[in-house]
Amino acid sequence: MLSKAVDLSPPASLPGAAVTDRPTPAVRLDGVVKRFGTVTALEETWLRVEQGEFLTLLGPSGCGKTTLLNLMAGFLEADAGEIFIGDDLVTATPPYEREIGIVFQNYALFPHMSVAKNVGYGLRMRGLPKREIAERVAQALALVKLTGFADRSPRQLSGGQQQRVALARALVIRPKVLLLDEPFSALDKNLRGAMQVELKEIQRRLGVTTVFVTHDQGEALSMSDRIVVMSAGRVRQVGTPDQVYRHPQDRFVAGFIGDVNRLPGRLESRAGERATVAIGDLRREVEAEALRDCAAGAAVDVFVRPDHLGVRPMGEAGTLPAQVAALVYQGSHIDLHADLHPDLAGSGRVVVRMPGHGALATYAPGTPVGLLVPQGGLVAFPPEP
Repeated sequence: MLSKAVDLSPPASLPGAAVTDRPTPAVRLDGVVKRFGTVTALEETWLRVEQGEFLTLLGPSGCGKTTLLNLMAGFLEADAGEIFIGDDLVTATPPYEREIGIVFQNYALFPHMSVAKNVGYGLRMRGLPKREIAERVAQALALVKLTGFADRSPRQLSGGQQQRVALARALVIRPKVLLLDEPFSALDKNLRGAMQVELKEIQRRLGVTTVFVTHDQGEALSMSDRIVVMSAGRVRQVGTPDQVYRHPQDRFVAGFIGDVNRLPGRLESRAGERATVAIGDLRREVEAEALRDCAAGAAVDVFVRPDHLGVRPMGEAGTLPAQVAALVYQGSHIDLHADLHPDLAGSGRVVVRMPGHGALATYAPGTPVGLLVPQGGLVAFPPEP
């Protein structure tokens, strides 16, 4: 469903022209396209990264997010369009002249250099005085909580410590933009969570504009000011975490962001910005934008989060008939899997997320139940072609 706060259309000005109604963005892509032979890896893309924001490129493998990051970095050359960093047109500018810091997925530390020399490498390449290099390296190591590790080699560090060294090396040059390509993918779950918090704290403290690539929805939702959701070389939606989670613009975003159930429904009517859909004998309202091309009576898919559904005794008014298929213990909650009644057109299995442990004793597999569908929190789209 369309989120009104999100605009994917090109700016009213011509590509390359200055945007005068808003502050100059940290990064701007005007109609950028990238092809590899006959394959279009990135379709025409218009994007602004605002000063000081944490922007995440999110999508499945092969969606084009790393291609987009590499175009910003200058590791790839655009086949069409223009790229700006601040006021500077950098479409044809090599990476070392773009004033960017980069943290790679594998950290790319020099194994024969100490931690201090790794961190100070970019400063030495810029010809800074030794005293200034030493001071800035010490500041950078303190920032990432590695004071006292300056003389160690990368092989003497844990994965999390190596990640911190890579981050310090990117920040020590005081970049205009920090680019991170799935920097936490090699870390275990607990360490990854801790590093997410630390990175966000550092980013806020420094105010550095950050573009972060990940396929992890949890990372994107918890860390980002805005998220760019991508698939098949296209930007599908740009918005805040709340916008892409609660107001997906198309069925890909609805199905990709977070856990979701799909219920079979049909469109009954549209009036202004709202539409009424029927789910079995239930009637629920949804936003109408995504259904603008659907006629009354058309089949639609209704998406709802597992934690928005409820379970009631079989036959209770205002519920859908279903049968418990399985209970999955998840520690803090129970996932109850239920099969919708075969009389529901296109029926299938849904998941209800239930807090506490009472469901284990109350709803054994095979128990008939009524599925409680909320009045709000639903989105609907036409079925897939």
